[in-house]
Amino acid sequence: MPVYEYRCGDCQKRSSIFFRSLQDKIRPVCPFCNHGNLNRIFSRFAMVRSEEDRLHRLADPSRWGSLDESDPKSIAQFTKRMGKEMGEEMGDDFDQMVDKELETDKMSPDDSSSED
Repeated sequence: MPVYEYRCGDCQKRSSIFFRSLQDKIRPVCPFCNHGNLNRIFSRFAMVRSEEDRLHRLADPSRWGSLDESDPKSIAQFTKRMGKEMGEEMGDDFDQMVDKELETDKMSPDDSSSED
């Protein structure tokens, strides 16, 4: 029972269409605009990696290029990326904290106004 990915030539939206069998000769229709001008595209895929391979990728210094130890946003992004790479759930509290850090621009002491 395959699921194929299509892009509509009319509305340009991407959709996944389920077929009950490989022999289905049904002409798919865009679920957004109901036109039949669909082009089949390559689906995204996931690759299963061993824990050893994931650790090896994390240890690669070339992946640390954007890491700035003195920048909390940089650390938050790196930690989030690391958790995803390892497939570990850090918990909702951690995710909220990281997202909040990534969204807020904290004023540095140099930016604060002083009274004259």
